[in-house]
Amino acid sequence: MEKERKKVQKPKRETESNNLYDVSCLFFQKGIMGSFLLISIFGLLLRVSVSLHSYSGAGSPPKFGDFEAQRHWMEITTNLPIKDWYSNTTYNDLSYWGLDYPPLTAYQSYFHGLFLKYFDPNSVSLFTSRGHETHFGKLLMRWTVLSSDLLIFFPAVLYFVFVYHGGNRSSGDKSDVAWHIAVILLNPCLILIDHGHFQYNCISLGLTLGAVAAVLSRRNLLACVLFCLSLNHKQMSAYYAPAFFGHLFGSCLRRKNPPLEVLKLGLAVLGTFAIVWWPYLHSRDAFFGVLSRLAPFERGIYEDYVANFWCSTSILIKWKRLFTTPSLRFVSLVATTLTFLPSMIQQIVAPSSKGFLYGLLNSSFAFYLFSFQVHEKSILLPLLPATLLAMELPGVHSMLLMLCALLSMFPLLCRDKLVVPYMALYASSILLYLAPSGRRHIKKHLPRPMITFSIVTIHFVCSLTFHIIYLTIRPPEKYPYLFEAMIMNFCFSHILGFTVYTNAKQWMLSRQFASGDKEKKLD
Repeated sequence: MEKERKKVQKPKRETESNNLYDVSCLFFQKGIMGSFLLISIFGLLLRVSVSLHSYSGAGSPPKFGDFEAQRHWMEITTNLPIKDWYSNTTYNDLSYWGLDYPPLTAYQSYFHGLFLKYFDPNSVSLFTSRGHETHFGKLLMRWTVLSSDLLIFFPAVLYFVFVYHGGNRSSGDKSDVAWHIAVILLNPCLILIDHGHFQYNCISLGLTLGAVAAVLSRRNLLACVLFCLSLNHKQMSAYYAPAFFGHLFGSCLRRKNPPLEVLKLGLAVLGTFAIVWWPYLHSRDAFFGVLSRLAPFERGIYEDYVANFWCSTSILIKWKRLFTTPSLRFVSLVATTLTFLPSMIQQIVAPSSKGFLYGLLNSSFAFYLFSFQVHEKSILLPLLPATLLAMELPGVHSMLLMLCALLSMFPLLCRDKLVVPYMALYASSILLYLAPSGRRHIKKHLPRPMITFSIVTIHFVCSLTFHIIYLTIRPPEKYPYLFEAMIMNFCFSHILGFTVYTNAKQWMLSRQFASGDKEKKLD
């Protein structure tokens, strides 16, 4: 009997390594690696092209914009001791772009600041560098984003594609895999925000994507570490937390020793947080000082004109005027929780790879629509899992969501003088979905062609009208933000519809699970 068990166990270990080897061979034999490199080069050129244009707050003193905020954090972190990075002191005025992201963002700013300090010391000199906008300084700043994209987001995309399309998940068609790579890497919203407006979303999203790939390859400890790093770079990564919790907890419950599995994941989470937060764990005041900077409740329940529930309904209900900030915080928390809870429960009850990806999309939609302090750029969070699901979602839905997300950011990008790159990437997104693989994908999920064609036509006509009106007509003096409100409500209605649809899709997976498509019990 013992000999038979050894015979059973040995092939199992060999099978895992053989599968990895087979997938690697598949990638090179089918030329998928070559496709990834070519699309990466094109994506890099797109990013460089966008970076040649304007950015947030260009030439707009006294506080400029996000570009100056990122540069100022480099100035602070390279000139002050770590204990003062989040403290209001003589040398660190928190009212002027004080750090309001977790410590990993501060460390990233420090290393990028060292890079700037080496080549252009004046760009990060304390006090005197405020509003620094020399050509060389801007070039160095753009390079920090580009290098972050190449070092973190691009490898994470490769890791995901390797896992998702490898083995049983392989689509068997090189052109389809290449199209999926293009959808993820050429995300126009991410390119415009990071390389146009100026931010480092590629880092947090890249870490999240790496965590997703680790989950799909059943490396749960690695997934925990990577997702914790993402959370510690940008707190908005919490949009994905319900999906990660639901799937990992559900997976642990199906193992032989659930308490031990949960304990291992818990220790990985605590260990990662402890390492990142170590400089601020020496005292209670230091810890809560940083924590208080991460929740800017004083900014209100939404920022500018964002296509979520609170901002869209504020036309009829003046939330900020009628309710106090604490009451709005509580209501938004309840609404957000109730919206993501069904998706999370589904993954606890019936964890699956496809369900996990839908869970990421649905939980991020819940936070975008109902959470406190959402801004236009937050649409990047639902877009990431939407691109990962591009092979699963109906092609028309996937395309309309991407175009709707672009439209929702149009007023912001207009203020940044990024209309030209916006239009170019808008057109390139349409062309990507009209490519042979995109068209094939759209036709495959087209049960009612006439209804779908009507919806797409209405969307494009409305979208074109909004673009023309916003660029050519001045709004009435009595309603200066009329056009922003129109765009916002149009996009909100679409996003709300997508949320209902994708939640229904995720719960339909439970039927498959109950019908006998259960995964084998994990070891």
